[in-house]
This record gives sequence, structure tokens and C-alpha cells, in this order.
Amino acid sequence: MSFRLPTPEEIRRLRLRAGLTQKELARRAGVSQSLVARIERGDINPRLSTLKKILDVINEALGLNDEASKIMHTPVITVRPGDTVEYAVHLMDKYGISQIPVLDEHGKIIGTVIDSTLLRKVSEEKTENIFKRKVVEIMDPPLPALPPTAKTSTITGLLSEYPAVLIVDKGKLIGIITKIDIIKARMTT
Repeated sequence: MSFRLPTPEEIRRLRLRAGLTQKELARRAGVSQSLVARIERGDINPRLSTLKKILDVINEALGLNDEASKIMHTPVITVRPGDTVEYAVHLMDKYGISQIPVLDEHGKIIGTVIDSTLLRKVSEEKTENIFKRKVVEIMDPPLPALPPTAKTSTITGLLSEYPAVLIVDKGKLIGIITKIDIIKARMTT
């Protein structure tokens, strides 16, 4: 997974969309207005810590700094490694979900059943009945996990790479966030 830093023009556009002047952004971020102007012109490469302060202020103004705990879906539908693929598909259909975390007997996240993987396996495996197989045989690696205090801006970045993000508190799975959860949260801001 790679992260891309915003360009100077993107920072300027985000600031304007957030309704912030350079002066107001600088004040809230604890930097000088001239530094913000130089960053937006592309005259300097700011420290990562300075850029993070600026982006945090912009994200907050845009309503993107909500915490995961405010938008996560709970309870999380899960399966065990010994469950059949047929059972996982039944749950996916019943609850209208496209991925299910796989938990071991101690509640540890060990994998994920993802609909796109199932679709690929169904089309590839002609002779074997995939639905009678165990989940552990076809599961993908676990989805990324973040604490309930994670910012939605961080989660949005992960959702460009993964179908969902798991929310874990003290080693226990407490929620899941998908792209539609982020979209719904934006409708209310």
C-alpha cells in the first residue's frame, strides 16, 4: 500500500473547499500565513509534521475528522475458519454484505471472505464444489484494523485499497467500516 501526498494545488483547492483563508488555516495549524502561501505555490517542501497539521485543520473544516466509532457498523457479522463457504455466502446474502471477517476460536481476526474472491474461485473451479469447502481454504488475508479513535480521513485512504476496514479495541473486533458508511457519513455533514 502506498500513500500519496497532496500536491500544492490540491492543498489550495481543499483549503478553498473548506472555506478557509490562508490566514485562518495558518492560525489553526500553528504556522505562519506565509508558510501556507509558499506551500500552496510549491516553493517549498514542508516537513511531514507541518503538512499533517495543515491537512488535519482542512479535514476538520471539511468534516472529515470524525472518529471511526461514530460511523462504524456494529455488530460485525463473522464466520469461523471451519464454517463452510456455503454458510458464509448465506450470511453475505442475508445481510447484504460483500466481506466477512474470519475469527478463530479466541476471537482473533485471521482472514476475510470477500465476494470478489468467491466469484473468481467459482469461475475457476469447475469440478470441485467450492461451497462445501471450509472458509479457511478460500479466505483472503485480514482486512486492515484500526482503533475506534481513527479518523475517517485515514479510513478513506485505506478504502481505496481495501473493501472495508475493521475497528478493533483492546484486541476485540467491535465494528466495520465500508465505503458506503463513509459516503453516508458525508451526506450528514
